[in-house]
Amino acid sequence: QVQLVESGGGSVQAGGSLRLSCAASGNSISRYCVGWFRQAPGKEREGVARIGPFGSPNYADSVKGRFTASKDNAKNTLYLQMNSLKPEDTAMYYCAATRLAYGACPVGINVADFPYWGQGTQVTVSS
Repeated sequence: QVQLVESGGGSVQAGGSLRLSCAASGNSISRYCVGWFRQAPGKEREGVARIGPFGSPNYADSVKGRFTASKDNAKNTLYLQMNSLKPEDTAMYYCAATRLAYGACPVGINVADFPYWGQGTQVTVSS
């Protein structure tokens, strides 16, 4: 079983940047599909990005072109670089992982597909 701990959240003004980190332990992230999710108050948790075993990320349309997900297998760490932040990006951000099925990630970035979760880190973007 893998354990995940997020860090790097904070408060920034619109247009600013933050870099989130997710440190994994207990297992190698190379054995999982890993991703980033977020949840704003009163809204459903939504997928932001995911990275498969080959390291190529997929993104939600809302963050495409602004956010960059990456991972360092040697450090067992997942990252989310967030640029050009908007107030609507304000949310609790979570990293998550799911076991590979036949060596591949599930289709899409769906909460229900990811059983392993970090505790979250708050990102607040002001106007």
